[in-house]
Amino acid sequence: MKNFQGMMTIVSKRELVKDVFEMVLEGEAARFIQAPGQFINIKINDSLQPYLRRPMSICDYDENHITIIFKVVGEGTQILSQKNIGDTLDCLIGLGNGFLDFQAQKAVVIGGGLGVPPMYNLAKTLKNHGVEVQAVLGFNSQNDIFYQKEFMDICPTYIATMDGSVGVKGTVIDALKENHIEFDKYYACGPEKMLDALVLTYPENGYLSFEARMGCGFGACMGCSCKVKTKPYKRICVEGPVLMSSEVIVNG
Repeated sequence: MKNFQGMMTIVSKRELVKDVFEMVLEGEAARFIQAPGQFINIKINDSLQPYLRRPMSICDYDENHITIIFKVVGEGTQILSQKNIGDTLDCLIGLGNGFLDFQAQKAVVIGGGLGVPPMYNLAKTLKNHGVEVQAVLGFNSQNDIFYQKEFMDICPTYIATMDGSVGVKGTVIDALKENHIEFDKYYACGPEKMLDALVLTYPENGYLSFEARMGCGFGACMGCSCKVKTKPYKRICVEGPVLMSSEVIVNG
């Protein structure tokens, strides 16, 4: 897929829950996003610190806008959260292999924590392809829940919280089973332990989006490589971040 380096302007920013921010970027480079599940790589500062760009999953997009959701977890995201409307960001856009298979009768999109955002545009895309979609979103507690209403506007949405404060107590797999959700394909993004558990429970007909520490974001440094069943390795930033469940090596 084609990618592009361009400047994007911040046109909206809001804090969804503590330390989790939604940011809308505007610019013609948004047209280089070709599929849900792709990501962008943002240069945080003009200075040398932080040196590496920060990869961000894409929550939603159109020809002129990209919406990202991120959590403040370190220096880079702290600086990003302090940017103002009207500031510009140097972005590498259209990176990675996104979700491309929309052929299903019934599908479920599964997001855990910061894996929820890329499921949003995917749910819309599946629905636009005539697929019967349901969503399962997992969080630690009610204080961490975001985008529930936005998903409910698209499709039936179920919540799992580890402490049981909202929805099913436990994991997204518990929510899938307790709500008797039927599907012939599933799509997921979230913590690696969640993805491993999904592969062990549902080894076929799944697509999983993995996160990894990245250096370059376009395959040159090999820093995000992971082992798979189909070849010695795949680079999460190029052949991924989306992998088929059948090729994933659990804890690989």
